[in-house]
Amino acid sequence: MLPVLKFILNNEDVGTSLPPGMPLLDFIRYHQHLTGTKTGCNEGDCGACTILAGELQHGSLVYRSFTSCLMPLGNAHGKHIVTIEGVNMLPALNLIQQAMVDNAATQCGFCTPGFVMSLAGFCLSKQAPTPENAITAIDGNICRCTGYKSIERAAAAVAAQLAHRNNEEPAQFAAEQQILPGYFSGIKERLKRLLLSLNGELTPPSGTVPRFVAGGTDLYVQQPEEMQEQPLRFLFGQEMLKGITREDNRCVIGAACTVNDLLASPIMRAYFPALDGYVSLISSTPIRNMATIAGNFINASPIGDLTIFFLALDATIELSDGHTTRTLPLRELYKGYKKLDKRPEEYMTRCWFDLPDASTGFHFEKVSKRTNLDIASVNTAICITMKENLIGTVRISAGGVGPVPALLTDTAAFLTGKAPSGAVIKVACAIAQSEITPISDARGTAVYKRLLLEQLIKAHFITLFPSLQVELLL
Repeated sequence: MLPVLKFILNNEDVGTSLPPGMPLLDFIRYHQHLTGTKTGCNEGDCGACTILAGELQHGSLVYRSFTSCLMPLGNAHGKHIVTIEGVNMLPALNLIQQAMVDNAATQCGFCTPGFVMSLAGFCLSKQAPTPENAITAIDGNICRCTGYKSIERAAAAVAAQLAHRNNEEPAQFAAEQQILPGYFSGIKERLKRLLLSLNGELTPPSGTVPRFVAGGTDLYVQQPEEMQEQPLRFLFGQEMLKGITREDNRCVIGAACTVNDLLASPIMRAYFPALDGYVSLISSTPIRNMATIAGNFINASPIGDLTIFFLALDATIELSDGHTTRTLPLRELYKGYKKLDKRPEEYMTRCWFDLPDASTGFHFEKVSKRTNLDIASVNTAICITMKENLIGTVRISAGGVGPVPALLTDTAAFLTGKAPSGAVIKVACAIAQSEITPISDARGTAVYKRLLLEQLIKAHFITLFPSLQVELLL
């Protein structure tokens, strides 16, 4: 018998025994008949299906925007799910809707609910109410007919209305100021009561080996129908798999931490000052709210952005079968294309890496056909430690140039003990070419990918060693 899922949908308490692997979008549209949430690409790219998910975190009510086409129904358990119908203030328009109208920011209207929901998420966040942050909030929404300047003006108008927002309780502020419906002011207490009535995490039927699901941002692109037929165990909401902490000289990251959790971490921001720029290259706000570090590693994509990032940091991962745990270096996880040193009953619990010191430099690069919302043609990261003007240790990772995420070990061995120079870097680039086996595909020819990696390795050194004469690398 399937477990009963319980959550709040807009202003209504909901319970359902439908398959927890069903995409939330299908439940919203075809079982709740809330058709304002649109079906578009079904790949998390267009944003027409954007909803909000609110949950209690350390006593605070936190809302995030998600693409419901990639969100399993099981990940709604114990949360407040908000669709476009849930922010309506009929007969009037809410503040966001009015800004869209006033700035001629809607035309055919198909994408408009998604934009409104992303901006509603911004209103319910603790981000500074600036036009730039409002525009970032809609970076996962595509409009094919209106033109983005009018939408950006609408976003800026929304931000201006939040100048006096109380960041302690954004939902309370939004309700009191009639930015969003008044029922939002009571959601925090309703969620507390709901959580008391739940029996912990959703458990698959006994005697089965479940498939582990975190954010679902890749699984639900590839296998949405298959996911409804399988026993699943949901890891996304498990507190024990979250958190980013410093333990001695290590940074420890829970497996269910998302890309935006990394971005919000004071530890990560302190040690990686350019983190904003790196993260902006990874998908969009709703996907970054869903995509987890474990999902990126275990997906085993040859171009996984987080995998490439943490390979250069020589990260270690911990796997558990529910009874025992074991650890292995991330670099040893990949045994071939989509083949892992992981048993079906194992799931990742956390990872860690040594925090860099003042003598260590780090840099990440990614090239894709689109700057945002696209997978890499080639991505690469470098972590390099200097000792008396010589390279002490160096790790260079590269994606999109072979069947698995790669560490360029021969290249690193050549660089170790040498002073960075144009001549040294040119030889290193030539050695790197012998370590990769790119193929021609939709993201570029093999020749193009080889050239990209060469140029990106040079970009690493130009960025980390600004005194290098760039003309010597040409």
